Amino acid sequence: MIPAWLVIGIVAVLIGFVLNRLSPRDISWFNRLRRPNWLTFEWAIPFIWIFIFICGAWSAYIIWITHPGTSKTWWLMAGYLLLEVLIMAYTPVMCKLRSLRIGTIIGATGFFWGLILAWFIWPLSGWALTLLLPYLLWSPIGTYVTWKMIPLNPFEA
Repeated sequence: MIPAWLVIGIVAVLIGFVLNRLSPRDISWFNRLRRPNWLTFEWAIPFIWIFIFICGAWSAYIIWITHPGTSKTWWLMAGYLLLEVLIMAYTPVMCKLRSLRIGTIIGATGFFWGLILAWFIWPLSGWALTLLLPYLLWSPIGTYVTWKMIPLNPFEA
């Protein structure tokens, strides 16, 4: 039998690879966008997201091992899955549609879905909830940055 942590990790990585398909044109469009002057930490963003994904997978694992196989656990796993899909949809959908507004909407939707998921996880495991906090803290920052880029790139909004 495959351990739960491995299944959760493989699913997370597969979703990342499947949904994060960017063409050179998409990357070029994204790199051309103007950013706020105060965005001096852009180099750290990939590391922040790696940390967030590890925490999210660990949170899902904790829920799985503390309440294995129950229907509630399966629903929560679906909730984690939807959260990752929303997170991973941000960049490719925004770049394909060439729309910072769409990116802002996806970012905000992911944040609110993360809050809903956290609400259901809270009574089951304080540690699982704690491991969702990095996402719940970072997501509004990323969404705010995207929103602040709209006036800097009015033809890309």
